[in-house]
Amino acid sequence: MTSESTLNERDAVHEVARRGRVAASALRQLTRNEKDAALRALADALVTRTPEIVAKNSIDVERAQGNGTSAAIIDRLTLTAPRIADIAQALRDVAALPDPVGEVIRGYTLPNGLQIRQIRVPMGVVGMIYEARPNVTVDAAGLCLKSGNAALLRGSSSASASNAILVDVMRDALVVAGLPADAIQLVPGETHDSVTHLMTARGLVDVLIPRGGAALIANVVENSTVPVIETGVGNCHVYVDKDADIDKAIAILLNSKAQRVSVCNAAETVLVHREIAEAFLPRALAALKDAGVTLHADDRFALHAAGTGIAVETVTDDDWAAEYYSLDIAAGIVDSIDDAIAHIRRWSSGHTEAIVTDSQSAAQRFVAGVDSAAVMINASTRFTDGGEFGFGAEIGISTQKLHARGPMGLAELTTTTFVVTGDGHVRG
Repeated sequence: MTSESTLNERDAVHEVARRGRVAASALRQLTRNEKDAALRALADALVTRTPEIVAKNSIDVERAQGNGTSAAIIDRLTLTAPRIADIAQALRDVAALPDPVGEVIRGYTLPNGLQIRQIRVPMGVVGMIYEARPNVTVDAAGLCLKSGNAALLRGSSSASASNAILVDVMRDALVVAGLPADAIQLVPGETHDSVTHLMTARGLVDVLIPRGGAALIANVVENSTVPVIETGVGNCHVYVDKDADIDKAIAILLNSKAQRVSVCNAAETVLVHREIAEAFLPRALAALKDAGVTLHADDRFALHAAGTGIAVETVTDDDWAAEYYSLDIAAGIVDSIDDAIAHIRRWSSGHTEAIVTDSQSAAQRFVAGVDSAAVMINASTRFTDGGEFGFGAEIGISTQKLHARGPMGLAELTTTTFVVTGDGHVRG
């Protein structure tokens, strides 16, 4: 039996979706200048109200610490003045980008004189379901605004105070800018029921984008009746080829693994060609030890690590599949690039893979062989990011194979309309 409280929560979720549809109809008619001015207003408001935001965020952080939450998740949750400044700058960067709405994807004239144009248009109401990443609240709102979409934001209860103040700040700024406040809304409710109501609001919500751990994404993909763009977890690999430059390989491996462990583009596995292992591993292991990394190594890799003082555990299938969010890395030695590709295709989440090599043919073989949203050649996996790709920000990194794959920026938040212009044409 459905309880009255569940019905009321469903009604509340559907009501914000209805208000979002009204706002979306207004947003799709805005000019680029109007949207860009609003984005800059949002950025200024976030900076102005930084002390208020940090104070509310501290409530979430202290609660997480009291609950024994991992350091990596607390790092994702924490907002500081410099981080808020970076988030605000990302909004300004989005404002500086071209407006995707109205872009002609293709256009041509038929022999009968009909003019066909396929143009980008907003999707409408975009729902976001995400975990303890309050920066996503702002990134998603900004990208949706620029692309003419209304944003429905359902963050986790662990970031409730942070998300509430961020949305309040942005809604106030929208009103000052003359735009509907309902262009940015929090989805009400902190129970799983509210997530279910959002996932089943077909006809009110145009698309859902889940962003978080594997369990969250699987739940949304498997149970939503609203169309879903699937983002993915980041089991990313670094393969050091036999023709790698050792200095570059060490720098790329360290940056990929240890620069920031709490993000989906951090490396979780390193594979080393057996022909370079003797020269590469002594220096690489010393660098990994200095960074505090723990190895989950196969037998051959572990032999090279013996006596170096680095922490080593025996690798398991769970390790090969893991997204650690910590200073842990699965490690193995392979006999060939084909073995590396086969390993990656078995265990990868389809996010990002990197090869370090001076061989153009090896690089080409690697790109052709792996099947992931991004492939790095002599570059860190940490570059798979909307900001680093020049998108200003990202709403997520898609690992699916539909219209959006990889970092999702403005273009990925649009669909298309065919505009057909005639001169009294009728079909015979």
